[in-house]
Amino acid sequence: MTATEFGLEFGLNSFGEVATDGGRTLSDAETVRLLIEEARLAESVGIDVFSVGEHYRAGHNDSATPVLLAAIATATERIRLGTAVTVLSTNDPYG
Repeated sequence: MTATEFGLEFGLNSFGEVATDGGRTLSDAETVRLLIEEARLAESVGIDVFSVGEHYRAGHNDSATPVLLAAIATATERIRLGTAVTVLSTNDPYG
């Protein structure tokens, strides 16, 4: 039996940390490509959900979570996508 048949789902969260490769800090574009590849890998091994958190600080490049999720959606087929963190103070409900 699979985990889903038991009513279990497995998910991963990412916070878009800027990645490094052998001591070299990857560019934002390289980090986004890596994030998309991580979601593709998660899907290929049977992970059910992949979520991205929103952050606005150095060392993270995930301040536009819906855009990142849209990019991941174009590269995946069945994995469910979501937000792990939404910073409400940056969303003006009256704006």
